[in-house]
Amino acid sequence: MTSLESLARRGRLFVIAAPSGAGKTSLVRALVERHPSLRFSISYTTRAKRPNEIHGQDYFFVSKDEFEAMVAQGEFLEHARVFDNCYGTARGQVEASLAAGQDLILEIDWQGARQVRRALPECRSIFILPPSRDELERRLRGRGTDAEEVIQRRLKDAATDMTHWSEFDYVVVNDDFERALGDLHAIVHGRGNASLRGRAGLAELAASLTTAR
Repeated sequence: MTSLESLARRGRLFVIAAPSGAGKTSLVRALVERHPSLRFSISYTTRAKRPNEIHGQDYFFVSKDEFEAMVAQGEFLEHARVFDNCYGTARGQVEASLAAGQDLILEIDWQGARQVRRALPECRSIFILPPSRDELERRLRGRGTDAEEVIQRRLKDAATDMTHWSEFDYVVVNDDFERALGDLHAIVHGRGNASLRGRAGLAELAASLTTAR
């Protein structure tokens, strides 16, 4: 896309959410690699920076006091507490990018997505589901980094998160990585009808993922 083309239109905002273990981060990274015109919206967080992370590239790392001051000043488009840490998206940063014609991906949870839809109803919202609860648990355990109590908490929270799938415009089932990536590719290019939330069989899958066993 040329700079003149970017200035001629407002950018599009794609809001993507998923339960922990659904494969959202890997899919979104692959999508951005395939579409250089897409950019991540960088979030603010109060959690500690990991050794391989870069301030201003992975997140904007701030103190709890700094985060709360931004909330009080109305600087966030959305913000939420997730696993004892706070995350938020700067309103000014998103608005400036969209006004300049930049397409953005916002990778957040369902709570944040709900706030963004209220503020920017023109956004496209996408929820990513795992193919089964057993597969979700296998993926969480496969990380090999979490204690059993953390895994159980993530599974419980994932079940709650997945009850909100029907709030999104599109739902992608990550049963096969390349197929799920192709579904995201189609949505970005305006050909995502096959991934609309009202399609046949999706409600039954969602019920099997969210019904207590």
